[in-house]
Amino acid sequence: MSPLSATVSDTRSALPEIRGLENLWAHYTGRPQALPMHDRQPRLLLDVLGLGLEQTITWLGNDRPDWPAFQDWVVATAGPPDPLKIARYHAWLDGVPPPEPVRRRLQAIADAAPVLDARDLAHWDSEGYVILRNAITAEEAKAAEALLWRTIGATPDDPESWYGPRTNGIMIQLFQDPALDAARYAPRVHKAFAQLWGTEDLWSLVDRMSFNPPIQPGYRFQGPHLHWDDSIAAPIPFATQGILYLTDTSAEQGALRVVPGFHRRLAGWLAEIGDADPRQVDLSGEAKPIAAGAGDLIIWRNDLPHGASPNISDRPRMAQYMTMYSADLTNNPVWL
Repeated sequence: MSPLSATVSDTRSALPEIRGLENLWAHYTGRPQALPMHDRQPRLLLDVLGLGLEQTITWLGNDRPDWPAFQDWVVATAGPPDPLKIARYHAWLDGVPPPEPVRRRLQAIADAAPVLDARDLAHWDSEGYVILRNAITAEEAKAAEALLWRTIGATPDDPESWYGPRTNGIMIQLFQDPALDAARYAPRVHKAFAQLWGTEDLWSLVDRMSFNPPIQPGYRFQGPHLHWDDSIAAPIPFATQGILYLTDTSAEQGALRVVPGFHRRLAGWLAEIGDADPRQVDLSGEAKPIAAGAGDLIIWRNDLPHGASPNISDRPRMAQYMTMYSADLTNNPVWL
């Protein structure tokens, strides 16, 4: 990663011509020269560059940098872009096949043995979620756990340090580190998503981490409670979400909870509740917390109600959010 002290000339030389980047800067800083972009282009472009969406639009909106300053920030934050990722992104824009090295990598994923068996896939269909065991190695999970401890300035043996001031609840706004990339680009993880999506032509989302400490006097669970991140107006485009546990996580340890199988009855439920706001209906009585081990990845459908749970154990839940998606994914223009 380039240091923040890099000179302007050194930083700019590390940023090649990337189509759409200047327009993205103009769009999120409210410049009049902003032009419409493809539905998926901003998200895809930021993932290619190794930048978090919230991280980027928050900085652009608050600081409103000029174009050269934004270029400097991109490289200082995420390092020089990977030329092969940029080439793949440009090929997608042009509607042509990706570069040969990318094609070979995707073919290797397609040819790899399944990592989700028939029982896993049946559970996915009926319950709407699946657990990929040992998505990353024990060593990789330990490295990401250590990164999270360093980031929040806490230590495992000092519970008082777990409750430092934070502005995003259990969300930890860290997006860039090799320890996070281990899961994002693991072939085993890629294969699992390829099985669920029915294609290996997927892109990794650059997402953040999570630290959910035990509730105690003076600290209550801050959520997020059960919710959907996308519109639930029909038709709902298929998409996935995921959380990687970095330590063994019990059901009482602030685990992810979902309402199993709800995707199968969502349409009927919406009809039943009539004019009620579906996002205000309490489904917690049907929710199930999901226990799993260090390095296990829980993947769920985007139409499944999900959220964290109160941590009533004596250890924090430590996790990394991650998923993969198809560039053909579109957003539902109707919000419900």
